[in-house]
Amino acid sequence: MPQTGSSPSPAASSTSGNATFHHRNASLLAVAEVEAPAVLSSKALDARLSDARKRLKLPAGLLQRVAGVKARRNWRSDDEVRAGTVEAARRALRAAGVSGQEVSVMINTSVTREHLEPSVAVGVHHELGLPSSAMNFDITNACLGFVNAMTLGSSLIDAGQAKYVLIVNGEDARKVQDATVERINTLEHVAREDFMKEFASLTLGCGAAAAVIGPADAHPEGHRIKGGVTRAATQHHELCVGDHRGMFTDARGLLEGGLELVMDAWEDAKAEFDWEGMDSYVTHQVSQLHTSSIIKAAKLDRKKVPVTYPELGNVGPASLPITLAREEAAGNLSRGSRVLCMGVGSGLNTAMVEIEW
Repeated sequence: MPQTGSSPSPAASSTSGNATFHHRNASLLAVAEVEAPAVLSSKALDARLSDARKRLKLPAGLLQRVAGVKARRNWRSDDEVRAGTVEAARRALRAAGVSGQEVSVMINTSVTREHLEPSVAVGVHHELGLPSSAMNFDITNACLGFVNAMTLGSSLIDAGQAKYVLIVNGEDARKVQDATVERINTLEHVAREDFMKEFASLTLGCGAAAAVIGPADAHPEGHRIKGGVTRAATQHHELCVGDHRGMFTDARGLLEGGLELVMDAWEDAKAEFDWEGMDSYVTHQVSQLHTSSIIKAAKLDRKKVPVTYPELGNVGPASLPITLAREEAAGNLSRGSRVLCMGVGSGLNTAMVEIEW
């Protein structure tokens, strides 16, 4: 069970603290990604926005200069989104040496979805041919869903309620991109401040990722999930609101509120964890500004903070596991390496999970 501070009543909003989790028998057995095939450079996106930029007197190169995003990947069709998600799951299962028939729980954490119901999870469950006994459902918590699913899956394994938990994520930013570009280009009343409210939509990218979590006592080769914290600052729930028509953000408020939340969680976590000497800090890939701000505030070694946003943009919840998978593939994580996964989701919520490689 999570160890938490005092539980505030709605009227006692001044009470605050982290929810803290210590896991006894959970290991990350594999993490995998599938890269969306089509490259959309920021220069190409600038060209699509040329009419609006001229009208608003905005220079080319804002996406690369301000957000640090040089390109992002896109799927070529709707069918590729699910196919990519399913393929990521298959790669993770193969790497873990786990059969789909052994999966107890499958959790989809995608933000983007084609319809409200049924869940995205049921289609992936069917495509993978998972057993009827495999519980399957969606967790949606903005860009934090994958990290939340890691904590939930680890808790289920600790409790003996699940043997293997499969977490999947497939993100498709094309509809948001297209709607944003069309609106900015065609609406004459769009002002500079309106453009900046939609700026974050243009940093989004597509991709898929998956992970398998299992019992540590049966998998000494696995990477131990030690525990972590979560913390909420839901007074900021209106700072970033999005759907297929667009994503609208208060960029300054989101940065300031998110950074304050992360640092509050970071400071309170010191009572339970020693995270100042980690070998790697794998963060959610928002932008150059957000990453640099966290590095500066937490006094992290920039060399220990890998980034994928320059080539992939912000792939939502898939960003963190994609970055983790690339760190492993590059040989940057060795046995005994201590990794801290750090995420923030609009709303605002933050979560941090420690993994011993």
